[in-house]
Amino acid sequence: MEKSYSQRLHKVIPGGAHTYSRGDDQFPSNAPPILERGEGAYVYAPDGNKYLDYGMGLRSVNIGYGNKEVADACYEEILKGNNLTRASLTELKAAELLCELIPSVDMVKFAKHGSAVTTAAVKLARAYTGRKFVAIPVEHPFFSYDDWFIGSTVINRGTSEVASQFTLKFNYNDIDSLKKLFEEYPNQIAGVMLEAATTVEPKANFLKEVQALCKVNGAVFIIDEMITGFRWHLQGAQTYYGIEPDLCTFGKAMANGFAVAALAGKKEIMQIGGILEEGAERIFLTSTTHGAEMSALGAFIKTMEILKRDRVVEHFWDYGSKLITGINTISKELGIQDQFHVEGYPCSPNYVAKDNVGNVSLAMRTLFAQEMLEKKVMMPYIAVSYSHQESELDITLSAAKHALSIYTKALESGLDDFLKSPVIKPVFRKYN
Repeated sequence: MEKSYSQRLHKVIPGGAHTYSRGDDQFPSNAPPILERGEGAYVYAPDGNKYLDYGMGLRSVNIGYGNKEVADACYEEILKGNNLTRASLTELKAAELLCELIPSVDMVKFAKHGSAVTTAAVKLARAYTGRKFVAIPVEHPFFSYDDWFIGSTVINRGTSEVASQFTLKFNYNDIDSLKKLFEEYPNQIAGVMLEAATTVEPKANFLKEVQALCKVNGAVFIIDEMITGFRWHLQGAQTYYGIEPDLCTFGKAMANGFAVAALAGKKEIMQIGGILEEGAERIFLTSTTHGAEMSALGAFIKTMEILKRDRVVEHFWDYGSKLITGINTISKELGIQDQFHVEGYPCSPNYVAKDNVGNVSLAMRTLFAQEMLEKKVMMPYIAVSYSHQESELDITLSAAKHALSIYTKALESGLDDFLKSPVIKPVFRKYN
């Protein structure tokens, strides 16, 4: 049955899914090839198998699958018409909510996915400054599938070299590398875009130094909050780190899995995408039929209510801390703490799998994920939700104890007797 589903998917969908992160090459062979539904922190395959999930809709589901309050809010908006001929009261309420919630935000444009709003941020920075170059950290793997970004990576097939030649790279946590770019391209850099944090914590004052450097050089300071937004802090990583971007982008966890993304920021920049300034040259910022779809924005409004009411972000930090301590304790007891450990922010932990000589190993990571799946825990990475509670923690630690015992044996005698799957591959690679 599994082979049949996989064949059917690849027959009609390039890559077998609409996001490469959901592809077959991202999971061990014993992962379900297709899912039917989700409930809370669990997902269900058509064959009836139930898995405790840590993918959580590619980090977009932060409360839990099928949350009734969010679903009802979405349904109420559908019954109102969902997509009207003029701006809806729902999109006004949603925009006002985001502006009230995030201190740096005066105006917002909604869209359906992250690539749309990051590309719009670059366009807006170029229009505002009259410059062409944008600088991004080489370590951050993804900002957009549009040519300005993806064409600057090794996966540049089908892109325009002209579009990507104005994308410059610097090193995250190395302020001198960014200073060097400003020196090499004086008065030519429109903006600097970066994630405030991913698996690597920013060095003391690094983000504030980037902000100051942008201000001195007249560049737009852009923080991409796709991953950090509504996980690090209710007001985003920008508040957590005490910085104030000129523009910021949000997506993923905005609406508990519903399709909402946002470009937001200071009025002096955002308003040039407007129509009120008589005689001003226009910028066609974003203009999408479904960008302000009422159902998804209703889900966003209700999600924000739940995050505040139930202190959901605080739960991420608490649960993640227990998970990190629990798994690392098991690893230490087995004497493999140098080969396997969980690190990073408790609100967004990251597990590191290494081989005998201390090299990060995709093969060993595949083995761990494979053995977690044997205990019905799907952990391609770790995205915590509010539905992960004490019982889920117990299940996870029990599965980890099993998986890491197998991991230990593989370190001692080799992978051949234990790895039953092709090794997972990086999403961002040049060749299949």
